[in-house]
Amino acid sequence: MADASVEQSLADSLVHAAITDCADQSYSGNTAQVLEMLHQGRCDVCRVFTNHLIIHLVRYLSQVDRNLKAVVKYEPEPALHNPAAASVHLPSRQSGINLIAWVDRKSAALTSLNATLETALCGARRELGCPNSQPACFNLDMQMVDDREVFEGRGYGLVVSQPFLRSMQVWKRSDLEIGPEGGLSSAGLGGAPTTLTLELTPESVLFERAFAIEKMPPGERQMLEPHLRELKVTLIRRLVSDQLAYINVAKDWLTIGDLFEVYQHRISSGKIGGKAAGLVFAGRILREVADEALRESIVIPTSYFLGSDLIYIFMAMNGLMHWNNQKYKPEEKIYSEYPLICEQFAAGHFPPEVVERLKEILAEMGPKPLIVRSSSQLEDSYGTSFAGKYESFFCPNQGTSEENLRALTTAIARTYASTLNPDALLYRRSKGLQDYDERMAVIIQEVQGQACGHYYLPFGAGVAFSHNLFRWAPQIRREDGFARLVWGLGTHAVERGGNDYPRLIALSHPTLQPDDDPQAIRYYSQKFVDVIDLQENTFKTLPVKELLDSNYPPLKYLVQIENDGYYSTPRSRVMSDELPRAAITYDELLRRTPFARNLSRALKILEEHYRTPVDVEFTVRIPDPPLPVCPVQITLLQCRPQSQLMLVLPDVVPANLKPEDIIFSTHFMVPQGYLPNVRYAIYVDPQKYFALPGDAERAELTRIISQLNHLLGAKTFICVGPGRWGTTNHDLGVFVNYADVFNAGAMIELSGTGGGSALDSSFGTHFFQDLMEAQIYPLAIQLGEERTFFNRDFFEKGPNHLPELISASPGVAEVIRLVEVASYRPDTHMEIYFDGDKNHAIAYLAPDH
Repeated sequence: MADASVEQSLADSLVHAAITDCADQSYSGNTAQVLEMLHQGRCDVCRVFTNHLIIHLVRYLSQVDRNLKAVVKYEPEPALHNPAAASVHLPSRQSGINLIAWVDRKSAALTSLNATLETALCGARRELGCPNSQPACFNLDMQMVDDREVFEGRGYGLVVSQPFLRSMQVWKRSDLEIGPEGGLSSAGLGGAPTTLTLELTPESVLFERAFAIEKMPPGERQMLEPHLRELKVTLIRRLVSDQLAYINVAKDWLTIGDLFEVYQHRISSGKIGGKAAGLVFAGRILREVADEALRESIVIPTSYFLGSDLIYIFMAMNGLMHWNNQKYKPEEKIYSEYPLICEQFAAGHFPPEVVERLKEILAEMGPKPLIVRSSSQLEDSYGTSFAGKYESFFCPNQGTSEENLRALTTAIARTYASTLNPDALLYRRSKGLQDYDERMAVIIQEVQGQACGHYYLPFGAGVAFSHNLFRWAPQIRREDGFARLVWGLGTHAVERGGNDYPRLIALSHPTLQPDDDPQAIRYYSQKFVDVIDLQENTFKTLPVKELLDSNYPPLKYLVQIENDGYYSTPRSRVMSDELPRAAITYDELLRRTPFARNLSRALKILEEHYRTPVDVEFTVRIPDPPLPVCPVQITLLQCRPQSQLMLVLPDVVPANLKPEDIIFSTHFMVPQGYLPNVRYAIYVDPQKYFALPGDAERAELTRIISQLNHLLGAKTFICVGPGRWGTTNHDLGVFVNYADVFNAGAMIELSGTGGGSALDSSFGTHFFQDLMEAQIYPLAIQLGEERTFFNRDFFEKGPNHLPELISASPGVAEVIRLVEVASYRPDTHMEIYFDGDKNHAIAYLAPDH
């Protein structure tokens, strides 16, 4: 063993190396920033620094004592759950660094070395000047165990061999060999995976090791491929996502270079979240597999990420940690306290080092509008999209540098607050995810678009699906995909709001509209557009007619002009006097450019390598509209697994159904599936609903539906009502969200004679995503259509069982009915058959036995 005396200079060098690693990991190499935060008494930074100090300390011990076999760091717990642990005598000092050294044989020299190290390191650490430090902070306790104690699980040997304590192996002798210059040799890399456990090793060290392996000659590298793969999986798990479904596919695609780019663009520690993970993965797939023409047309935007650990630092700094138990509170409390949560989060402050990095990002971006997007750990995961549950915010970024910074930090804080959004918390509760530590990461991106006067907006934005669940014509191929496209910012494409419509596109037949009647084209064309007002530095929603301009370069790719009752695409410049007759159809984009073909090809590639259908959010840009053959640029903003209905069909559909057995039948955009055991129908009378005097009564009706959702059995009831379910505009339908209806078997929307307003497909909206995940069939019934049948007597003439379960105000009690199938006809239930191929859905009575 080497001389056990340790000079103070050695301790100083260990502390300096730990500070350097801490700075490299989280603060872009700024050691002065780390020292300043330690001097301010930042315990969170001190914990990271201490972990790095342990690494360098153990490296030193491994060189001076060859008897050392392994070192374990542990945090003693006051109560041990394993009875065999009773023999462990915990040290009286419960703070500082606690290590267990597994040695071939115990030595007084190593004990003496530990005491000397403790004294020297104590002096070096005191020099950092932490105002909150206590004497116990500088403790260094190292216990020695030999082979017999480890193998028999005696004393501290039990901590080494059993995982019941909060312990972590930080070094193992066979893992590392030191080269002649003190660095890692290729022989050392060829041994066990790492000197330190990979979860404790700084990410900068993991990247250094991975890049070193990649630079080796092929022969040497081949031996280390398993280790390189382990390094990659570790980096994916630490930087991107710990979801196994994601790791299983991403590990075959993402490169060390991809992960290093994430590392360089991440602020603070933690993972970048599910939404960011999907975008990183989709970008790699398309760069790897797509042909050159497709690669040139697809853009992945530059993104910056706030790591998921920062939300807890933010909450701790601002006294907000007490809100963390919000998910366990009653539903009424979750709703009533959320406005206060938003207010308190918005008033919060960020660590100085984060603020400085955000200033740098604003300087790099320049005066371009930005968007702050949520990216929680579970968001956009397999089976849990969290579509629309968390908030994203536009930052126009047109003020002074101080105003822009404040707007950005407020947007981030409000995104953090949306982690406690009632819709998100109740969604998690219904999915059995309430106990998951759903930390929020954040993405910062430039808003995709171009200036149009003093407004800023993209030429097109929308959402697309690789598998088309709804066909309005038999020639439409499901496998070619589907898209919803709007002019302006993409919010109108994914939300069911006011009286407005996106352009629905079957990518196999992009110019084929659901209804090509000129009146229908006018009715279903987009009426409002979301933009950023560059002069007023704000987000706005404007009438389309107010923004259409004959000088807008790609105008002919956007609109058609009505002439003599028919719509046609302009072949020359659109004149100002023609604009009142314009309707947004994107006909020229779909007919004359490769947009639809390229989008469909990209979706197919992503579906193949995601190993499941996918949906994406995107924007569209026409770089040079005057060109006769016009290229199109598609920017991917998001990619996730597509939510789908499970395909369940009956063995035999009853033949020759009697008319009196049929409850309803429709041929309008039908999904595929079968609902076998419907016992109840929640029916909202269309005419009485629209006659309600105000929003208070309609909100009461929503609460009643929510209560019934919890009282009735899962998939034993359907909801039938006027217009759009889930719309935020009470004049167009019944507002409900996921938490109000997740147990329903189907959501039936009525329109036409005696129903609501004309219906569009909700396919692609956030509400539609909720229905798919909850396995709720969406269906539209157009009353008055020749091939539609709707048995009003079943819904309106039988007994109303609602008063037996829930009390309602007199006005609302007349509007909503709870219809029991067996009360209409004893010993029967309802079955619903959805035949998407034939575009036919039928509900009928079936005997219980």
